[in-house]
Amino acid sequence: MTVINEIKQKIDIVELVSDYVPLQKAGRNFKGLCPFHSEKHPSFFVFPEQQTWHCFGACGIGGDAFSFIMKKDGIDFSQALSLLAQRAGITLSAPRMPSKPEDGEREELFQINEAAAAYYHHLLLNTKAGEGARSYLSKRKVTLETTGQARLGFSPDSWETIKKYLMGKGYEESRLIEAGLVIEKEGGSYDRFRNRLLFPICDIQGRVIGFGARALDESLPKYINSPQTLIFDKGASLYGIDKAKDAIRRENLIIIVEGYTDVLMAHQHGWRNVVASMGTSMTEKQVAIAKKLTKNIALALDADAAGQEATLRDAEILISSLDKKTTPIPLWSGLVRYENVLDAEIKVIPLPKDKDPDEVICEDPGAWQNLVRQATPLLDFAFGAATNKLDISKVKDKSSAMERLLPLIHEIKEPVRQAHYVQKLARLIQVDESLIVVALRKAKGTRKTAEASLSTFSPQLLSDPIEEYCLALLVQYPELRQTAEELSVDHFESSDNRELFIRWQHSPDIPTLKDKLDFSLLEHLNYLLSKTFPVAIGEDEKMRGSSLIQCSLRLQERLLRKLEVSREQLLALENEAGGVSAQLAKLEEQGIEASKELKEIFMKQAQYWRKKEA
Repeated sequence: MTVINEIKQKIDIVELVSDYVPLQKAGRNFKGLCPFHSEKHPSFFVFPEQQTWHCFGACGIGGDAFSFIMKKDGIDFSQALSLLAQRAGITLSAPRMPSKPEDGEREELFQINEAAAAYYHHLLLNTKAGEGARSYLSKRKVTLETTGQARLGFSPDSWETIKKYLMGKGYEESRLIEAGLVIEKEGGSYDRFRNRLLFPICDIQGRVIGFGARALDESLPKYINSPQTLIFDKGASLYGIDKAKDAIRRENLIIIVEGYTDVLMAHQHGWRNVVASMGTSMTEKQVAIAKKLTKNIALALDADAAGQEATLRDAEILISSLDKKTTPIPLWSGLVRYENVLDAEIKVIPLPKDKDPDEVICEDPGAWQNLVRQATPLLDFAFGAATNKLDISKVKDKSSAMERLLPLIHEIKEPVRQAHYVQKLARLIQVDESLIVVALRKAKGTRKTAEASLSTFSPQLLSDPIEEYCLALLVQYPELRQTAEELSVDHFESSDNRELFIRWQHSPDIPTLKDKLDFSLLEHLNYLLSKTFPVAIGEDEKMRGSSLIQCSLRLQERLLRKLEVSREQLLALENEAGGVSAQLAKLEEQGIEASKELKEIFMKQAQYWRKKEA
């Protein structure tokens, strides 16, 4: 038994989920309010016999203990493994794969940054040279406690202070250059940060990855950051995320501001779910960090025109980067269509003119609280921001407003809300609603809509023979890679198999795959590599290909048949909560499509057996 299966055997999913969700008995199963979306009636089910969970409401997702803890805590498979192993009382003592050379380089850069942060902090608190920086923090009302928690520092107006200190600690000059603390020049090097207030930037684990630095004189630029390094990417970092992550999960909201001091002041006054984009527009990598913690995002940026434009740019990044969920859309005919809808709530916190968040918080914490509560839905903000400089009496400006707002309206799949914003746009640019509707239909026709799918719970307890057989073929016989093109990650329901399949897809060969795996998944891979097949498969390449095709068809068939199981679960709920009829209609419509797809699968299977008999 692999360590992953041992953990699955010892973890009771009902007990695990109960730590996060109040559950009540529902026949042989348990139900509760879904922890991944807001709802009034319970649609979240836990199945003890299968050791799985599934949301039959807006989420439409499910899985096992690993997938639950990964989604709830916003962590990856390896981190979930560690948490669940600890819960199960299992020691993960198997040796890790030998580390790659860059792992050692990264670790040394972390150590260098940590040493630099400690020394800069000492210079701020305990030296006469740091008096100006201390005075600046006092004027900004940053307390000594906040200074300590954020490990703020000071770099003297000297060319070699940090260089000499760190080289005295045994670090090579070349490594200080790679860390971005020292700048190389012909014949030598010098400190990057001089006479500046230092803000250590940490990753989500609390490791110092770089620094932000504010000038304490008239030097320009006012703010500079560490350059791109092996461990620091400004566009993939959020200042304060290490201190904010728990509050973000607890409040189910992340507030994104621009500046370092905005974050410090928010945390100092109790709003610890605030992070900063460090003066840049939001990037997909930053969104990826945020969406692991919450689906609710509020942007608090400048109220001027530039700030509004930046907010709109950030919103476009958010909309394109955040996950989508498959949602039933009732049609006038009585049927239901399924479309991908943004699975998040994005709002904008309107700041007073010429005020930064830290100024608002310092002057009146209550006013900041009200601003957060009154955060404007993104689309309402977009209407104002997109038209505040337009002359709606001009045809050109009407077209400009429509071009800017129509894609955002398209993202609204709820008919009533969409109709509201269609009417609002029509009134705003003073045109007939029918023109907006026609333009919206054309926009829909040009956009690709993902096919609907409904995830249901996994039917296995510890392992899945079909999945394991399929993966064993793939990892043992590299020539089958092209034959596996019809397989997708959705066909693998067990978290370990799903994770391994994803890594396999992005690895050109098995040695490369092994380098990407922690010992637990490596153990699972070795188990699959050791699985034996009939002699005929081992000797006949065509036989191997046929076997994989048949296995793939079985996985596809299973995925389609799960619709029937979902329908039975929803029928059991029909008399308990509103809104179930729409879900049933969804399954009925999907059932029609699934039947067609199942028929195709059966035809492919029949063709396979006819060829085999021939």
